[in-house]
Amino acid sequence: MSPTSTVTEPRRRSPGRHRAQPPSTRWQPTIVPALDEVHSTGRSAGYRTWHSRYLRRLVPCDVLTALVAGAAGLATQLENVMPALGLYMLGVPAVVVVWVGALAMADAYGSRCLAVGSYQLRAVARATITLLAAVAIVAFLSNIGLSRIYLFTVMSLLVVGSLVARLVLVHWLHSNRRQGRLMQRTVVVGRADSVAALIQSVSMEPTQGLLPVAACATDVNGGEVRSHEIAGVPVVGPPRLAIEAVDVSDAEVVAVASHPDLAGPALRRLTWALEERGVELIVAPGLLDVAGPRLSIRPSQNLSLLHVERPAAARTHVISKSVMDLCFAAVLVLLLSPVLLAIALAVKLGDGGPVFFRQQRVGVSGEYFAMLKFRTMVVDAEAHLARLASRSDGNTVLFKMKDDPRVTKVGRVLRRYSLDELPQLFNVLKGDMSLVGPRPPLPREVDQYEPDARRRLRVKPGMTGLWQVSGRSDLSWEESLRLDLHYVDNWSPIGDLHILFRTVNAVVNGPGAY
Repeated sequence: MSPTSTVTEPRRRSPGRHRAQPPSTRWQPTIVPALDEVHSTGRSAGYRTWHSRYLRRLVPCDVLTALVAGAAGLATQLENVMPALGLYMLGVPAVVVVWVGALAMADAYGSRCLAVGSYQLRAVARATITLLAAVAIVAFLSNIGLSRIYLFTVMSLLVVGSLVARLVLVHWLHSNRRQGRLMQRTVVVGRADSVAALIQSVSMEPTQGLLPVAACATDVNGGEVRSHEIAGVPVVGPPRLAIEAVDVSDAEVVAVASHPDLAGPALRRLTWALEERGVELIVAPGLLDVAGPRLSIRPSQNLSLLHVERPAAARTHVISKSVMDLCFAAVLVLLLSPVLLAIALAVKLGDGGPVFFRQQRVGVSGEYFAMLKFRTMVVDAEAHLARLASRSDGNTVLFKMKDDPRVTKVGRVLRRYSLDELPQLFNVLKGDMSLVGPRPPLPREVDQYEPDARRRLRVKPGMTGLWQVSGRSDLSWEESLRLDLHYVDNWSPIGDLHILFRTVNAVVNGPGAY
C-alpha cells in the first residue's frame, strides 16, 4: 500500500462517533489484542469527554461572571435619572451576550488552548481589548455617554472573574490528567527512536493530555520495526498505515515525529485524511527545549518555515529583569525584616556561632561572589565534607544529603521552609544574583562542567528556578542541567513570576524542598 492510496481514499468517520472502522486485514491479527486492551482503559477514564465536560463548567462560569459584572455596574448608577437607569438595566443581559461572544471570537473556548493557562490568559486579554475597542467605537458613532465608573467596574469584574475561573478549571483538568483521566488517545508516527523520545516526553507531562495508544514506526534504516512495542506502546505497522491505526484505535490525535516519508505532499495528504475524521495533527519539530514564544511561522507560497527567535538575551530584557529583581528584593527585605532579625537571633543563640554563612559561588560570566545564607550547620561543617562525600543523596556533580549530621537543630527548621536562603536577597540587591535563575554553582562544580553546562553561566544565578521547583536533589545531573539550560534560553518576566509563585506554593505546602 502506498502513502498516496492510504490517504487519498480514506474511510470516512464522523468526528462525533466512537465507532472505529475495521482495520486493514494485512495487519489486523497482530494489533487488535493490544489495541483492545488500550480501548478498555481509555474509555473508563473519561474517553472523548474532556472538552465537553470542561466547557460545561467554563461557559456557566463566564455567564455568571458577566451577570455579576453587569449587576455591579448597574449598582453604581442607581442614583441616575430613570431614562439613563433603564439603559444600564438593559446592559446586564447585553454584557452577558457580548462578553461570551468576545471570548468565543478570541478562541477562549477552543480545545487547543483550554488546557494551557497562558493561552487562556492571552485569550481573555484579546477579548478584553476587542470589547473595549468595540465599546469605544459604538460610543463615538452613537454619541452614547457611558459612565467611567460603570465601565471600569464591569470590565474589572469581567477580567478578574474569567481569569479566576480559568485558572481553577485548568488546575482541575491537570489534576484529572495526572490521574489518567480526560486524556486524548494518540497515535505516534515516525522513526522508532523519535517515536520513543516523543512517547517518553508526553508520558512525563500528563497535563498535555496525550495518551499514546499505538505507534506507526520504522527503524533507523527505514525498515520494519521488529519489536512489538516502543516504550510500552504497541507498534501497529509502518507510518504509511497511520490512517488505519487511527481508525482501529479510534484516536483523537496523531503526533508525527521526524520521518523522511512524512514530509511535503505525504504530510499534506495525511492532514486531509485526518480532517475528514475530525482528528487533530501534532508535528514535533525536533527542537529541544525551545519555548513557544520563540517559535513563529514564516509564511511562504510553497512551504511554511518555522522561525526560531534567539534566546532572550537582548540588553533591554536584561535591564528589565534587573529592575524587577531590585524592586522585588527591596520590598521583600522591608516586609521580612522582622523575620530576618528573629532568625538571626535564633541562629546566634543556638550554638553561639556566626549568624551568616558565606560561601564562594560562581556567577554570571564565571565571576566569583560571596553568597549569603543563614548558617544551618556546625561551624566546621566544611571540614567534614570529605568524610561524608560517599553518602551523598545528590547526583554525580552536586553533593546533597537529606539527613546531614552537620545540620543544627535550628538549621533543620530553617531548611524545612527554605528560610536559610532569605539573606540571598542582599545578593540580589548587590547585583550578584537574581530572584530567578540557575542554581549558583560552587567553583569545584564548575571545574567539572562539560561545554554545554557552561551555558548556565550566561545569566545571573537565582534564589529559585526551574531546577529548584522541580525536585532539587531528587533530579539527576542531566535533568538538572536540562532545566537550567531551558531557563537560560527561554526566560521571560512572566515566566519568572510563574516560578516565584510555584516556589511560594512549594515552600508553604511541601516538605521544604522546593
